[in-house]
Parts: sequence; structure tokens; C-alpha cells
Amino acid sequence: MKKILSIILALVPVIAYAQEEGNVTRLVADSAAMNRIYTLSDADSAYIQGDYLKAISIYESVIRDQGVNATLYMNLGNCWLKRDEIAKAILNYERAYLLDPSDPDIRFNLELARTKTVDKINTTNQLFIVVWFKKLLAVTDVNGWAILTVILFALTIILAGFMLFSRKTGLKKLSFSFSVFFLLLSILSFIFANTQMGNIRNRDTGIIMSPSVTVKSTPSSAGTDLFIIHEGRKVRILDSSMKEWAEIRLEDGNTGWIPVDVIEII
Repeated sequence: MKKILSIILALVPVIAYAQEEGNVTRLVADSAAMNRIYTLSDADSAYIQGDYLKAISIYESVIRDQGVNATLYMNLGNCWLKRDEIAKAILNYERAYLLDPSDPDIRFNLELARTKTVDKINTTNQLFIVVWFKKLLAVTDVNGWAILTVILFALTIILAGFMLFSRKTGLKKLSFSFSVFFLLLSILSFIFANTQMGNIRNRDTGIIMSPSVTVKSTPSSAGTDLFIIHEGRKVRILDSSMKEWAEIRLEDGNTGWIPVDVIEII
């Protein structure tokens, strides 16, 4: 009996050590899981499995770690749309569209999300030249317009060289005509690139995130009620110098003041 008791007492430290080792192993495993760096494929996998909140968290962490791009914002929008968070879906689709207006999937998803909002936007009052400019602007992204500008300007220089050094009058005239044509195209391409870059840098538009907002005539809760707008509505910010209020303008030209905390900048 004494031998058995001595054996049991000798095993107690071993068992305690084993339990401690198991606890340490579990802690290390938990810590490794918490510190794991998730990848884009992890987010895509979570989205396919229907775990949209996890996918959102991973997409946002990838954006923080690797920087923004249109695809990531579109994927975020898809997750929020699946959760029926329309304002957040539109916000991310708008951010994706800002970076790449030429992507048909982004345009389609954005229009789909807009159909689920309370406020319906009427764009029939826009001038033809404005509609034409916006359509041309959306042909490619800012990088595409920048590359096209360089190519067109290079062609202009080459044709100008032909005009200067050619001895044939007909070739001189033809080179001059085409050099002017490509120069005008390069200027137009530069305007589109500069416009898109300005839109990305300035960020003077936002999305209404609250279910409904009463637009005021003055930056005060005591101001006159003008009209009501709802979540998902896109607004242009005219004045954001005040701490609690921002002046906005809608697509139809109506303006007013709303609290700053109901807007999320695109």
C-alpha cells in the first residue's frame, strides 16, 4: 500500500505538468488564431459559405493592410447587400465605382442596390452634354486615361516630326492634320484623367446612413424643415467647415443642411 501511495504521489507533478502544457498549447493556438493574417481567399471563402460578417471583417482588414482597390470595395458592397444593409452596400459600390467606373459589374450592382432605396433619383433633367461627358468619363479608370494621354501625345510628336522633316507637301499637310487631331484627343483624354483624379482626391460626395434625415434651411435644429431624404441617398457636400452640420446639394439642385454624423464620405 505504501508503495502504491508513493507511486501516486510521484505521478501528481507529472499530471499537473501535462495539464499545464495542455493549457499553454491551447493558449498558443488561440493566440495564433487571433494573430492570423487573413487573405483575400479567406474572405471569398467566408462569403461563399454565407458568413458575411466574417467576410466583411477580412475584406476591411485587407484594405487596411494592402490598400484600396475597386474589387475589394465591390466585394464589401456585395456582403452588405446580402445582409440587406442597403446604405453600406451603396457606399462601398460608390467607392468601387469612383476607382473604376468602367467595370460593368460595379455599375450593375450599384444600380441594383439603388432600386432598394426609398428615394428614387430622376436624372432625366440633366443636360445632354453632361450625360455625354459622364459616359465618356466612365469608359476607363484614371490609369487608363493617363496611359491613353501619353500614347496620343506621343503620336502627336511623331506626326509633328513627319510634318517638319518631310519634303513632300501632301505628307506635310496630312501629318499636320493628324497631329492636330491627336493633340485634341490627348487634351480631352488628359481632362478625363484629371477629372477622375480630382474626384478621387476631393471626396466631396457622401451617402446618407440614417433611415431618414430632415434637411434644414439653416445649420440648426431650429431651422425650417425643407424636405426629407432617406438612407442610401447620394449627396454632394457643399460646406463641411462646421463641426456638427454640413450643407448638401441633391441631384435635382435642392440644397440644405443636415447633421454631419448622418453622412459617410465616399
